[in-house]
Amino acid sequence: MAEVADPAQAPSVVRHAEEVMGTVVSFDVRGGEAAAVQTALEEAIAQLHVVDAVFSTYKEDSQISRLGREELTVEECDPEVAEVLELCAEAERLSDGWFSTRYGGVVDPTGLVKGWSVERAARHLMAAGASGVSVNGGGDVQLLGTPGPERPWRVGVSDPLRPGSLAAVVSAAGADELAVATSGSAERGVHIVDPGTSRSAVTDLVAVTVVTPRLTWADAWATAAFAMGSRQALSWLESLPDVEALLITAGDEVRCTGGLGARLG
Repeated sequence: MAEVADPAQAPSVVRHAEEVMGTVVSFDVRGGEAAAVQTALEEAIAQLHVVDAVFSTYKEDSQISRLGREELTVEECDPEVAEVLELCAEAERLSDGWFSTRYGGVVDPTGLVKGWSVERAARHLMAAGASGVSVNGGGDVQLLGTPGPERPWRVGVSDPLRPGSLAAVVSAAGADELAVATSGSAERGVHIVDPGTSRSAVTDLVAVTVVTPRLTWADAWATAAFAMGSRQALSWLESLPDVEALLITAGDEVRCTGGLGARLG
């Protein structure tokens, strides 16, 4: 990775970690006018807390919980609810039903909403004038711009079978935007549901990492691919435009899409 030739020309850095949505969302913001960036950061954090309040399935009074109990209609919810559910419907269509928002008969957009909200936060900061933004929501990362002159963002992908080790390092070199999302069982156990059975997915995979420009889709595709299993997931992921992926099986086999190698480094 190239180093900045002149440290005096390196962009300013603002970092922040926020506990929200049951995880930690970490911000790394480069460049921009200090006051504008700080204001945008505060707004992005506030938006994440609103998303948590609206979409959390663990909060009885959230709009998504009330929607599931049919106490509200989609039209009575915040406009973001309809937006997210439309994105989920598209994800379900493109994954042939492997991505689903209905588990146990109750609406649950968890497999997409975190990626969507983290991506939205990152774009809000870029719109405020930042030259580079990295927002990491519990290991799912949206990258925009660059961290400095001739320096790409890089994201380490944890090895699910060797705690503390990396399975790969993804580089955003040459990309104005890149997202990295992982679904798996290593840290949280099997928490992904097979929409066909409404039970925990039975799969030979322990982790799927998806690399694509938008975290909204990276999050959704990783969720769907994990439920599919390695053989079907790899074929499906290869069929999607601008998508690369790394799949690791319980037998310690590593499988990847054809173009992933160009994104490693």
